[in-house]
Amino acid sequence: MNVEQVDERIAALGRHVLAGEQIEKDDALFLFELENSADIHTLLSWANRIREHFKGNKIHLCSIVNAKAGACSENCSFCSQSAAYQTDTPRYGFVDPEPVAEAGAEANRNGVTAVGLVAAWRGLKEGAMLDEVCERIAEMKAQGQTRPDASLGLIENQEIANRLKEAGLECYGHNLESSERFFPEHCTTHNFADRLRTIEFLKNAGIKICSGGIIGMGESREDRCDLALTLRKVGASVVPVNILNPIPGTPLENQPPLPPLEILKTIACFRFIMPTKEIMVAGGRTVNLRDLQCMVFQAGASALMVGNYLTTLNQSVEKDLQMLRDLGLDPDWEEVDESESNCGCGEKESETASATA
Repeated sequence: MNVEQVDERIAALGRHVLAGEQIEKDDALFLFELENSADIHTLLSWANRIREHFKGNKIHLCSIVNAKAGACSENCSFCSQSAAYQTDTPRYGFVDPEPVAEAGAEANRNGVTAVGLVAAWRGLKEGAMLDEVCERIAEMKAQGQTRPDASLGLIENQEIANRLKEAGLECYGHNLESSERFFPEHCTTHNFADRLRTIEFLKNAGIKICSGGIIGMGESREDRCDLALTLRKVGASVVPVNILNPIPGTPLENQPPLPPLEILKTIACFRFIMPTKEIMVAGGRTVNLRDLQCMVFQAGASALMVGNYLTTLNQSVEKDLQMLRDLGLDPDWEEVDESESNCGCGEKESETASATA
C-alpha cells in the first residue's frame, strides 16, 4: 500500500467512525500496525477529530487514594505491591477515615470530579472489611462535589456489588490489563474470566465500569487491539490506558519502554474503537511520554489521571491544569452527567497497582 492509499484508508475509517459506525478487527489491526511516522500523525489527526466530535473540549480529571498498600497475594508481574516480589513499596493496612477524607477535600479544592479508593488485595469479600469499605464510600459521598469511586479487586458474588451500590458507589475500576491471550504471561493467581465475572456483577448492580489496561508489558499489537475490542464489548465507560513504568524487584523491571509514538498511536486506536467513551491516560505517562504528554489529547484522550499515583509520583496538578489551558482545553470541573459515556473514576497506575484492582 503506498502513502496515498494508507492516508485514504485512515481517512475512510475516520469518516466511518464519525458517522457513528464501528470498526471491526481487520481495520483496527491495520491502525495498530502503522509504523511510518507520517501515517501515525495522520491517525492522530483523525483521532483528535473523533474526540472533539464525541467528547467536545472538556477533559475529565480523576485522582486516587491508596487505601491499602502492599502485601497483595496476587503475582501480577507489573505490580510493586505484590507480596511475591521484593520492592521498596510501602505496606500498610486499610487506612483510617482521616486520610481518605483529606484526599477527598484536596480533590474538591482542585476541581477533580472523582476520587478512586484503591486497595492492594485479591478482592473484596463479605464481612467486616466490606462494612468498613462501605463506610468510607458513604463518608466520601457526604463530603461534597467529588464523587467516590473504587478499585477494590475481584468481587466474589452479586451481593457485594449490591452493597457497594447502596453505599453510594457509582463507578468501579477493574482493569482487564491485557488481552485474554496474553493475560497468563503476567498473572497466574487468577484469570481473565475472573475479571470479566467481576465486571458482570458490577453492571448487574447498576455500577458503571472503569476498565482499561497496561501497555508495554511485552504484548503484541494484536494483543492491544484485542484488549480494546473486549473493552468495547463489556461496555466500559472509562478506559484508562496505563503505560508500564518498570519497578525494580518485579519480573518486568528490565522490560524495554515503548517508544512515545507507539504509545500515542495506541491511544488513537482506542479512540477509533471506542469513540464515545472516556479514554483516560493514567499511570506511566510522565516517565514514558516526557515532553510529549500534551499530545495525548491530539491522540484522542479525553480524560487524565492527576495527582500522584499509588506508589510513584506524577507531575503536579497545577502543571497539568496549565497544560490544558495552553492547549485551549477545559478541565471538567462539573459533576459528570449520568450517561454511561461520561462516567469517571480513579484508576490504578500500571506499575504500582493492586493486581486485581
